[in-house]
Amino acid sequence: MVDAVVFGNVTLDTLCYPVDDVPRHQSITFERAIVAPGGCGSNTAIGLCALGVPTALVARIGTDDAASLVERYWERVGLDMRFVRRVPDSQTAVSVGLIDSDAQPRFIHTPGANTMLTADDIDVPALAAEGARFLHVGGFLVMPGVSGELLAERLAEARASGLLISLDVAVSRNRSKPDDVWPCLPHVDFFFCNAREACFLTGENDPRDAARALRTRGAWAVVLKLGAEGCRIESPGLSVHVPGVPAEVVDTTGAGDAFAAGFIARMLRDDDPEAACRAGNAAGARMVSVFGAVSAWFE
Repeated sequence: MVDAVVFGNVTLDTLCYPVDDVPRHQSITFERAIVAPGGCGSNTAIGLCALGVPTALVARIGTDDAASLVERYWERVGLDMRFVRRVPDSQTAVSVGLIDSDAQPRFIHTPGANTMLTADDIDVPALAAEGARFLHVGGFLVMPGVSGELLAERLAEARASGLLISLDVAVSRNRSKPDDVWPCLPHVDFFFCNAREACFLTGENDPRDAARALRTRGAWAVVLKLGAEGCRIESPGLSVHVPGVPAEVVDTTGAGDAFAAGFIARMLRDDDPEAACRAGNAAGARMVSVFGAVSAWFE
């Protein structure tokens, strides 16, 4: 039985720090590196398991050694992998993250098996039968095979089955038009994005105006992630800024996914959106204080 389901992308991350420049025809050195699972879907699912929430992941990986390495991390936290499909003759997605001296990542990426993931992989009756109460979509716009119209149908089906729905948009350079997002919003309880993404999607200059514009598109609540400043939630009867948790920032990779995990775990516990925002902020602060997108969950 599971409480939460995460639908999203999976990568094998290789993170290098610090890398401020990559000159042509020259080699560079850096202080440390880590190889571990990444991708919005995997990151959030690992976080939920680490927070004690029985969680299943709906995703696609390859049949290569990278897939085996990712699975070993999932096994350590007890992630339910029954809905993860290995794609024959395909490689698991790989991301190389160059973390600069300001703890900000830049990624080069191959999508791999993520291109095969579609909204039809969300088997709502099977998930409901397992007791799922919450469905999270992690990194919607970095999943090239997931169409907005079909995802909206699956989300509507899940909501009709009694599941709470959250969606983290993750705007991608390769897929930056908001058209796919709009059909989904009427079926989303909690829409997660950062201030830059909110303004980009809506054309607004002020993040608070952007959050309100997103709500007019149908989302029940919009949660703006504001980095060190915490977050802001706009929902019926609740419009509030929730301050961040102080942290010594080492690496911001995976902070937004950790926020989602903390938020969902708290919502499942006591159904309090403001308290969930505080829990999300705490989880994000925990993640940025260590190197790697999921490292904090294994300490």
